[in-house]
Amino acid sequence: MKIGLYFGTYNPIHVGHLIIANHMAEFADLDQVWMVVTPHNPLKKKATLLDDHHRLQMVYLATEDFPKIKPSDIEFKLLQPNYTVNTLAHLHDKYPNDEFSLIMGEDNLKTLHKWKNYEVILQNHDIYVYPRISEEPENTELKSHPKVHIIDAPVVEISSTFIRNNIKKGKNIQPLLPSKVWEYIDHNNFYKK
Repeated sequence: MKIGLYFGTYNPIHVGHLIIANHMAEFADLDQVWMVVTPHNPLKKKATLLDDHHRLQMVYLATEDFPKIKPSDIEFKLLQPNYTVNTLAHLHDKYPNDEFSLIMGEDNLKTLHKWKNYEVILQNHDIYVYPRISEEPENTELKSHPKVHIIDAPVVEISSTFIRNNIKKGKNIQPLLPSKVWEYIDHNNFYKK
């Protein structure tokens, strides 16, 4: 099976994440998309970052009606701080018959050369890139790499930071969230302080 890994803190997951994940599942040559919830680094205090299990639960709620999209807590079990290259090696060991690719925004592709062992990632894994509006200069060398696939996905400019900030201000941001995620956030009074 060909699986696309879409990493994020998902704090919270919103409709923009689902639009991208579903577009990749339906229009790229992937069988599934795994939404990999990035764990909270215990060495860093971040008041706005919900506990891992809450963020994972919201991804479960958001994706349960999408059979090709799966939540993943694979990084919760790995040593921290973790690097993508380590996650990929772990997945290869655990699922040797599956092929793993990365899904990332164009902004991340521009900084890929700064990632730990990025050459190993590029050598062994396809990278599916969705468009982002960015001020960063283009990295045309990576864009034309044979393992990099630019996907004509919708440009979605919704951010979890915007959602958190506006929940705190008492704004109605329900249209930006899957309804079950909104109910979970509202029931637990998340992001209000």
